Amino acid sequence: MNTRFLLFSISFLALSLSAKAQLMTDKNEFTQQDTLRGSITPERSWWDLTYYHLDVEIAPDKKFISGKNTIQYKVLEHQSVMQIDLQEPLKITKVTQNGKSLKVVQNGNAHFVYLKKKQEIGKTNSIEVYYEGHPKVAVKAPWDGGFSWKTDKNGNPFVATSCQGLGASVWWPCKDHMYDEVDSMDISVTVPKGLMDVSNGQFAGKTENETSTTYNWTVKNPINNYGVNANVGDYVHFTEIYDGEKGPLKMDYYVLRDNLEKAKEQFKQAPKMMKAFEYWFGPYPFYEDGFKIVETPYLGMEHQSSVTYGNGFKNGYLGRDLSGTGWGLKFDFIIVHESGHEWFANNITYKDAADMWIHESFTNYSESLYLEYYFGKEAASEYVIGIRKNILNDKPIIGPYNVNKEGSGDMYYKGANMIHTLRQLIEDDEKFRNILRGMNETFYHQTVTTQQIENYISKQTGYDLQQFFDQYLRTTKIPTLEYSINNKELKFRWTNIVEKFDMPVLVSLNGKAQWIYPKADWKTIPLDGSENTFKVDPNFYIETKKL
Repeated sequence: MNTRFLLFSISFLALSLSAKAQLMTDKNEFTQQDTLRGSITPERSWWDLTYYHLDVEIAPDKKFISGKNTIQYKVLEHQSVMQIDLQEPLKITKVTQNGKSLKVVQNGNAHFVYLKKKQEIGKTNSIEVYYEGHPKVAVKAPWDGGFSWKTDKNGNPFVATSCQGLGASVWWPCKDHMYDEVDSMDISVTVPKGLMDVSNGQFAGKTENETSTTYNWTVKNPINNYGVNANVGDYVHFTEIYDGEKGPLKMDYYVLRDNLEKAKEQFKQAPKMMKAFEYWFGPYPFYEDGFKIVETPYLGMEHQSSVTYGNGFKNGYLGRDLSGTGWGLKFDFIIVHESGHEWFANNITYKDAADMWIHESFTNYSESLYLEYYFGKEAASEYVIGIRKNILNDKPIIGPYNVNKEGSGDMYYKGANMIHTLRQLIEDDEKFRNILRGMNETFYHQTVTTQQIENYISKQTGYDLQQFFDQYLRTTKIPTLEYSINNKELKFRWTNIVEKFDMPVLVSLNGKAQWIYPKADWKTIPLDGSENTFKVDPNFYIETKKL
């Protein structure tokens, strides 16, 4: 293949992957709808989600869905108006509580339900939200999601949902904000007879009638809204038991009938992934719900306990290496990356979309950690350094708050390199591993903010990392080490930095490794010799400029 074309292809794929973080319209001006979607409104804050039962029928021939969601909640304040989200063109047909119909006032995708029953603090109540319609069709799932209405090569319906960024309300009515995860959930999906639905959690049985089958799934752990999915197809199933840190873990695989043998071979990587990530991150967070990989007509997504897969049963990212080092072809990108999200996204979940880096930076770095576990530290370093060419530095990694808007797609590659740089500063791989495991234990099944993560890491390292995180998360500036060298001295300083940035750097000076401590002002080190050599450790994500 022509080298220039190959490089273009790899770059194009890399940019496509970066687009995964660009899940919402790229804009700088926001509307009332953005605020209603992205903030903790008064009509959301007074009630705490405890349980959902989503019961929906999917009609592939009509591209139509209908059903209801039972929403159970605990009352935190004396209020009587509840915000329920459902995106057009879907329609809420009625809402009931204790069998009585309730008034609903629609404002775009937000629906305000006026409750008749007195809401007593501490009590647990529920409402039933009935809905139907032709849901948004995914344009380019999972980046521009909704429903993917496809067929397999045998002409059978092959249908899947994906909704990160857009939100779960693109296909079912819910409290569509990440700060409040439901404690548990049942999912019932009715599909035409001969097809199967696969959703989150453990299979809880099916009910068949003359023309359709209802598949029931139960989720025992807290789950974020976009992590809920429905997948419909002519699936076959195989399973295995993994001996994990918390005991036996049921691992299930659902693929199209014609792909069974390919899947049995490719999915051998799933228990390998589990072994590596339990080492680095701690026990898989959802033993009670099992783990599954489900084939879908799009590339893939980190749906909780129901990871979706469309990578063509190939290693790499659609058969390509995003790092350009060769190491990216040693593993199936979707199996490793999307499963890494079980720890960073599904276990530790951002409260606001502005902090999506918490999901993507750590998960992108999980690819390197997988390589390190099986191929060694040098392979892992080469991989994470290799992905730097995909960094755009177009805007800060952290986005604007309270409007459902994420930051730059650099949260993937730049975020991973930020973590890799931090690891060099820690200088203790076991301590670094314990920090990752400690995060998953401390924030187990929680929604978090950037500040919580920064504070935790600073406390565990013993370093004040405020300027470090400000530099890499809140600006597009890459620290630049300016230096000059002559027979008598090495002179160096930081430029292109936030105020008070003073990160030390490991360098090789005359063939000897040593730390230097640059600041914004010039510093010097005396030298003795005429053949002076100077090189920065490439594991630090910085730029250098010799004067």
